[in-house]
Amino acid sequence: MCLIIFALHAHPRYPLIIAANRDEYFSRPTAAAAFWEDAPDILAGRDLTGCGSWLGITRGGRIAAITNYRDPKRIRHGAPSRGRLVSDFLQVTMSAEEYLAELRRTGNAYGGYNLLFGTFEELLYFSNCGDLPAEVPAGIHGLSNHLLDTPWPKVMKGKERLTELLQDPAGPSPEALLDMLSDRGPAPEGILPDTGVGLERERILSPIFIVSPDYGTRSSTVILVDREGEVLFRERTFNGSRDALGEVGLKFRLHGVEEEF
Repeated sequence: MCLIIFALHAHPRYPLIIAANRDEYFSRPTAAAAFWEDAPDILAGRDLTGCGSWLGITRGGRIAAITNYRDPKRIRHGAPSRGRLVSDFLQVTMSAEEYLAELRRTGNAYGGYNLLFGTFEELLYFSNCGDLPAEVPAGIHGLSNHLLDTPWPKVMKGKERLTELLQDPAGPSPEALLDMLSDRGPAPEGILPDTGVGLERERILSPIFIVSPDYGTRSSTVILVDREGEVLFRERTFNGSRDALGEVGLKFRLHGVEEEF
């Protein structure tokens, strides 16, 4: 996952709204979002190489999402898959605070990452690349391949767009959120971050939706959780083309049964 734009307790109907793009090499095997056969409470996509995920929610209301921290100097060859941090939190019974303590103890075994985890009522944040407060405050936030709310162009654009969409008392539609995630416009060269990958690569990676010959946005996911605990989940998958390969749409009440639409 390389961009997560989310609103926590910022809308009267939806305490949590997540709009996220996962960017990955097109050659990396991936399963589209579904309830997992070996863990039926988990709804998430699956990385078939590392067996973890990048974003998921459970029937019990646990939520986790991860982004890599972009810094060539922090690459750890042979490190465990960071996606396991998502799937592990979704499966364990420990509280978010207990999981945070575990991350602080073991987090440096992984390459650089940012992890959001918790429930639709309270989200925590941890990065093994920086020291920010663990509890995410209410408001509109953005997370890409640096620390939470770092003002990269795509983060600022996404936060501004979500702020506009939240003006509707009914809340943003999944279609409007997916449209936000489809923005392929690159950032102006003068405001690109310098993360050590070179100007041309920074330009390629600057849009909300990334397109390149071998790497780009593989999925766009929207999760809305309302105050009654009803979850709306939409995901579109891609593999290098402008058109989506497929789409998943599910509604379910926490601890309830999903309904396809």
